[in-house]
Amino acid sequence: MDHRNGRRKRQKLTPEAQFRSTLDHCSKTKDLSSAISLYESAASPILTLNNLNSFLYICSNSLSDPQTRESAIDLGFKLFQRHSTENFKPNEATLTAVARLAAAKGDGAYAFELAKSVKDHGVAPKLRTFVPALICFCDGGAADEAYEVEAYVESLGLRLEESELAALLKVSVEAGKEQRVYEYLHKLRANLRGISESTVAIIESWFRGKKASEVGLIVEPNLIKDVITRNGGGWHGLGWIGDGEWIVRRTSISPDGRCCSCHEQLVCVDTDRSETEKFAQSVASLAMEREVKSNFKEFEEWLEQHSDYETVIDGANIGLYQQNFAEGSFSISQLDAVVKEVHDKSKKWPLIVLHSKRVRSLLEDASKRELIKEWMDRGALYGTPYGSNDDWYWLYAAVKLKGLLVTNDEMRDHIFELLGSNFFFRWKERHQVRYTFVKGALKLMMPPSYSVIIQESEKGSWHVPVAAGEASDECSRTWLCATRAPPETEDISDNHP
Repeated sequence: MDHRNGRRKRQKLTPEAQFRSTLDHCSKTKDLSSAISLYESAASPILTLNNLNSFLYICSNSLSDPQTRESAIDLGFKLFQRHSTENFKPNEATLTAVARLAAAKGDGAYAFELAKSVKDHGVAPKLRTFVPALICFCDGGAADEAYEVEAYVESLGLRLEESELAALLKVSVEAGKEQRVYEYLHKLRANLRGISESTVAIIESWFRGKKASEVGLIVEPNLIKDVITRNGGGWHGLGWIGDGEWIVRRTSISPDGRCCSCHEQLVCVDTDRSETEKFAQSVASLAMEREVKSNFKEFEEWLEQHSDYETVIDGANIGLYQQNFAEGSFSISQLDAVVKEVHDKSKKWPLIVLHSKRVRSLLEDASKRELIKEWMDRGALYGTPYGSNDDWYWLYAAVKLKGLLVTNDEMRDHIFELLGSNFFFRWKERHQVRYTFVKGALKLMMPPSYSVIIQESEKGSWHVPVAAGEASDECSRTWLCATRAPPETEDISDNHP
């Protein structure tokens, strides 16, 4: 065989391809000096949008190094200005990179204008495009301008993350804007389970400052209790309660939810009534899009007439727990153990949700028939229709009835992703009951006695959970406790006759 004919001759790259290949290498290695040399040495640099974005990417990634910062800004703006005269249509990546360069120059206003111009180019806005302007204003102490960016971002339906909220909190603390500080504490409460150490330090600096001791109000206790109940517990949102200086300590929370510093009882925060009802409607709407509409509608109507259940049981999850799926086995004894335990605890029958196909199979087994019939006679069993996804049924029932849900399902499948993570996570923490069987013995793991989120008490105290590693034991978690110092009691014994 003649290998000479099989040998491929290396093709000579065109100038354009060679330029792109070198630029790709500079981008991969984030090599600004080589990128500058490439641009300056090219007889006619080929500035396609793709090439432009690669240059801008290299420039924006060179901003943290003081030695390359100025060169990166100069090259980036030179390229972008040339691009503007050539009437290229920038995309989101282009505008984000230039916004970062503008912010690095301290020009938050231009960074904001660039971010807002995304809509002029028919591009879907992203949070990252607005972050440079927001952080630039926050770092520069321009609180009002930072609030303007925040308002604009929220008007687009984008949600700020912890780093942006922390920056807004910090500039508000430094400006002494107590109402804004209060607002951002609540935004952190609503969005995060554990707060990073750097953010906790900002919160701590507020409570230790003079301004925090000067603000406060007196509210009727019954009003506070009513609002807290309506909100689902753990916060009232009425403003800074009480007066005087704050006692600020790092502490821990006992297993029963009591603060080891101020001895206040933390609570298990539930979702508020309006949120829960909206969530139930959302589950029902999605279910009817994906299930046979008439079948799920029938279940909704049935549930309206059978609304006394306090606990819903995911029958398939329990019956198939630790079973051999290859053999298709289903442990009715495990399911029965859970049903009995729930009944013994509450003195009420739970609602067991199970596929009709599974129910029929169990009824055909003489050893299991009697138990299934008993559940049916008690009104404790609902068989979901053939071809249905029973996840929709047990989830909707648990939400609608505001009850507990016994399942080990982590609820991470695509159907649950449709529901949104933040609210869903809070709902699960309060309502999901997990279980285990150790040598056949059932153990139910009830929802925690308190929620690991920022909590605002009816007395005006604050408890902030510091983010911990995944493997950390909850009892070892550090919390920030901020409570008003008790008023000094005046000694009036000498005034008595």
